[in-house]
Amino acid sequence: DEIYSDEDEDLIADEEILIMQTTSGYIKRLPPSTFKTQNRGGVGVIGMTTKDEDDIVDILAHSRTKTDVLFFTNFGKVYRLRGYQTPEGGRTSKGMPIVNLLRLEENEKVLSIISMNEYDENHFLFFITKNGIVKKTSSNQFENINSNGKIAISLKEGDTLFGVTLTDGNTIVSLGSSLGKVCSFYEKDVRPMGRTASGVIGMNLDGGVIVGYCTSLQGTKILTLSENGYGKLSDVTQYRLTSRGSKGVLALKVSDKAGSLVSLKCVHGDENVIIMTKEGTVLKTRISEIHEANRATMGVKVIRLKEGESISEVLIEPSEQDLEAKDDPSLDKEVKDEALENLLNKETLEEEENE
Repeated sequence: DEIYSDEDEDLIADEEILIMQTTSGYIKRLPPSTFKTQNRGGVGVIGMTTKDEDDIVDILAHSRTKTDVLFFTNFGKVYRLRGYQTPEGGRTSKGMPIVNLLRLEENEKVLSIISMNEYDENHFLFFITKNGIVKKTSSNQFENINSNGKIAISLKEGDTLFGVTLTDGNTIVSLGSSLGKVCSFYEKDVRPMGRTASGVIGMNLDGGVIVGYCTSLQGTKILTLSENGYGKLSDVTQYRLTSRGSKGVLALKVSDKAGSLVSLKCVHGDENVIIMTKEGTVLKTRISEIHEANRATMGVKVIRLKEGESISEVLIEPSEQDLEAKDDPSLDKEVKDEALENLLNKETLEEEENE
C-alpha cells in the first residue's frame, strides 16, 4: 500500500477510484476497471478480503485521486482526505485501518463517504439518518476541515447517520424505506440549517428504516434492488411527489421471494451498477440490462446470491452524461430540469383527471 503527501499531488494522475471500507474500519482504493462488467444475473467476484466472517464491506464510494473525500462518522463529525491519500490496494487485499489515516476518537466509526469539490453557497450537503431525519447545510461551511474533524450534524439518541449527498437547493429528494415505500419531495421543503442542527422529519417510516436515497440531479429513472437480488428500473414520474414527512408510495411489495427493499438510486440508464455483498463479492453490470417496469413490481434477478449471502452496498458508476456535465454545467442543469418538468407534468395531468 502506498500513501502520498500533499507535496506529491502535482506528480499524481487525476484518475477515477473506488473506495471500499469494512465494518471493522479497513479501507482501500482501487480503479473501477478492476471489476469487469458481467451480464445481469451473474454471481460476481471477490472484491475485498475481510478481517473475519463477521467483518463485512459496508461502504463503497466513487471519487477521483485529486478530489476531496469527506468521511462522516457516527459522532456526527466529518473528516477530509484527498483521494490519493487513501491507500491503494489490490482486488482481494484487506486494506489499511482507517484509524491510521483519520484522527478518530474511541468508538468513532465512519458511516458515509462522499466525493466533494463544490464549496459554495449554491451547493448543499443533504444529510439522511436511519430514522428518516433530513438536514441540509451550505457546503461552504465544510470548506475548512482540520485534522481533528468538524461537527457536521447533531444526531438524536437512538439514531445514526445513513448517508450524505451533494445538492443545489432545487432538487427532488427521494427516500426509500425497508418496507418498500418511497417518499419524494422538494428539497426546498427543507430549510438550510447550521452544522450543529439535528434536522427535520423527512419520511414517516412506519416501523421501517431508511435503506436508500437519491435526487433528481442524479437521473430521471429510479433503480430499486431487493434483499434477494431482484431489481427494476422505473421512470421517476411513477413516483408521485408527496409532502416531506409522509409514508410515501409503494415501490416494492415485500415478499419471501424478493425480500425487503435494500437500495434506491436515481440513474440515467446508461451507467453501470456495482453491487457488493456482505461477504465481499462484487458484481458490475450494465443498468441497460435491467428491464423497465412499473414501480410496484418485483423486477428481474440482477445478482445471483449464494445461500446466506445478502447485499451490503450499491454504487452507480458515473455515466457519460454525468462526466460531460462536469465539463459543461449546463448539461447537468438540463438533466435536472427534465426530471422536474416530467414530474410537474404528471402532477398536472393527475389533477386534471381528478377534476
